[in-house]
Amino acid sequence: MNQILIQNVLLKGQRTDVLIEGNCFKTIRPGIAADDAAVIDGTQFAVIPPFYNTHTHAAMTLLRGYADDLKLFDWLNLHIWPAEAKLAPEDIYWGSKLAILEMIKTGTVFFSDMYFMQHETIRAAEEMGVRAAVGLITLESVPDLAKMLESVNDLIWESRRSFSGRISLTLAPHAIYTVSTATLEKIAERSRNDQMMIHTHLAETQFEVAECRQKHGCSPVEYLARVGLLTDRAVLAHAIHLSDRDIELVAQAGASVNHNPCSNMKLASGVFPFEKMLKAKINITLGTDGCASNNNLSMLEEMKFAALLAKSADADPESGHMHDVFNTATVNGARAFGIDAGVIEAGKLADCVLVDLDNSLMVGDYHLTSNLVYSADSSCIDTVICDGKILMRHRQVPGEKEIIAAARKCCDKFRK
Repeated sequence: MNQILIQNVLLKGQRTDVLIEGNCFKTIRPGIAADDAAVIDGTQFAVIPPFYNTHTHAAMTLLRGYADDLKLFDWLNLHIWPAEAKLAPEDIYWGSKLAILEMIKTGTVFFSDMYFMQHETIRAAEEMGVRAAVGLITLESVPDLAKMLESVNDLIWESRRSFSGRISLTLAPHAIYTVSTATLEKIAERSRNDQMMIHTHLAETQFEVAECRQKHGCSPVEYLARVGLLTDRAVLAHAIHLSDRDIELVAQAGASVNHNPCSNMKLASGVFPFEKMLKAKINITLGTDGCASNNNLSMLEEMKFAALLAKSADADPESGHMHDVFNTATVNGARAFGIDAGVIEAGKLADCVLVDLDNSLMVGDYHLTSNLVYSADSSCIDTVICDGKILMRHRQVPGEKEIIAAARKCCDKFRK
């Protein structure tokens, strides 16, 4: 069985050795002997959990910077959806590989994706060695797209047994305003029968809340509960405009909420009630959203903005505490999707990142978590390991030049 031995690495303030065997952490203690292991000298590094990006649209890397500084529905209807209509399967493949490259470079080993031609996203994730929860998307407001999505969803479902253990499927109704009540109820029934995760946009804008109250006489959260989708298998993306009653319902259901601070601020969607969610003991996770509304996939940057936004919103420097924010990016995301990882412990899945402590952004070195949340950027991430395999070493990812060149070529159709 393949082994990796990380020697003399900093873990929770102490120097130790970490032995990975197969796809799990085998032993963590000083002075481990493993003659057949590939050895990494950890003297210069700290080992931390990697990041779990719980809401994105990976292939939208191809639309990075394509349409900025616009209102959400103008951005979608006039620019993004028409551009997406031009995307071919190979575009999705290379756009996804570009996204995964960027995620690996910034310490992320998992992403929950909501995009179309998902078989290409799965192909990219399998080849690059990361984890992914790929959505079987339902979006009925565009009839031609709805038919295509249904066909692809069926194809992916039929081939699911060929996927590695790093790939899972979610039920992904786009939003309550693009999917009918009857269809949402069918998705809820399937989630119950097949024990599948649900990934959906919810309460992202005030307009959505007002429209839901007008059509259904209740809030989006109450409506989601009414159709049977508010359960402990649900991950609610954005979840900005929630009343105290909504927060109580989410907590009672055991659903997770996904915070996207950069995208929310850029689109002026509103302010996520971080501390209220935290006090309600809701599992808060962190995501980047897609590159057309962020415009990057760095969970390091997302952590900093999450912390600062919470402080600013509450006018309280103690809100958005670094430990709470770090957990949203790591263990909370893994927990939301049932991944036995997100912490560095024997028996857990071997996902981890080596942080370069000699990087200037990590000095002064009084508090590692503080530096990770408030100071670090991608240059601090030296090595990334997912499922016991090294995906990046000394900031080099195999094939990255080819990925960048191919993705740039895909962008030509938008420049024209």
